[in-house]
Amino acid sequence: MTVARQVRLRARPVGLPDAGTWDVVDTELPALGDGEVLVRVTHLSLDPAMRGWLNDVRSYVPPVGVGEVMRAFGVGTVLASRSPEHAVGDAVSGITGVADHAVLRGSDLSPVDLDVASAPTWLGALSMPGLTAWFGLFDVARAQPGETVLVSGAAGAVGSVVGQLAKAHGCRVIGVAGGPEKTRWLTEELGFDAAIDYREGAVHRAVRAIAPEGVDVYFDNVGGEVLDSALRTLRRGARIALCGAISTYNATEPAPGPAHYMSLLVNRASMTGFVVFDYEDRYPEAIADLSARLRDGSLVARETVVRGGVDAFGDTLLMLFDGGNTGKLVLEL
Repeated sequence: MTVARQVRLRARPVGLPDAGTWDVVDTELPALGDGEVLVRVTHLSLDPAMRGWLNDVRSYVPPVGVGEVMRAFGVGTVLASRSPEHAVGDAVSGITGVADHAVLRGSDLSPVDLDVASAPTWLGALSMPGLTAWFGLFDVARAQPGETVLVSGAAGAVGSVVGQLAKAHGCRVIGVAGGPEKTRWLTEELGFDAAIDYREGAVHRAVRAIAPEGVDVYFDNVGGEVLDSALRTLRRGARIALCGAISTYNATEPAPGPAHYMSLLVNRASMTGFVVFDYEDRYPEAIADLSARLRDGSLVARETVVRGGVDAFGDTLLMLFDGGNTGKLVLEL
């Protein structure tokens, strides 16, 4: 018998999730069926998208149901197996939920090579954030060498990879982040050409000072005022890759639309939303490229790892919304 400690959704939050959002419970797991494995979860991915999964609205995935284990990507070790795909001792990743143990279909898990990268990196640069950056920059935004790329949320899990990929691709890269420590990291360690602290004033004025000719690509992780400001900086033919809008996720009223959307018309520009799951059949291609960049040092992966049990999930999640993490946020169980 295996008892799992789990975080379940108690009530849908209004605004920021709080202690009343979650139940932490101990649950006896069922015996393994054919094709199933028992996984000891060691690391959990904490992502801004989690906040959207709590809302009972139509989206690209169904919302987490009240009473259900909170959805999360995790990395762990196979403790028992009735699956031909995974043996005891294998390291695997997949949607484990917020739990320290889980019974999962072997076909729903992917092997991870911990000799290539650490478990946190397999939840960051080599997982959904890295894949989102790769497909968003190259397939959606179609960035070309010599172009100017503006990235919001640039010190986060997705944005930091976007900027490095764009720079390696021969682009000029401007990052938007919160605070001097993060902006220094972008320019001094990741090689961004410039970085803007959005807390210091209007982003569009800072972009114009750096790139008076405007930007060719805007990769948006933030939405809200930063998106509206970025619309004022577009060059003719610019492309916006709409990845996320973390500034609006905890709003209690509908966020206003961008006031400067007519810039898309004037500049013959486009804004395209995308979801990384649409590229699932091409994940191996992107992971191979990202892995090679990690090996040769042209891609730096950074994770903020919080060490605690499942009980630390609720407080750790809030770090995403107050700027408490740099790079990928991971909870180590």
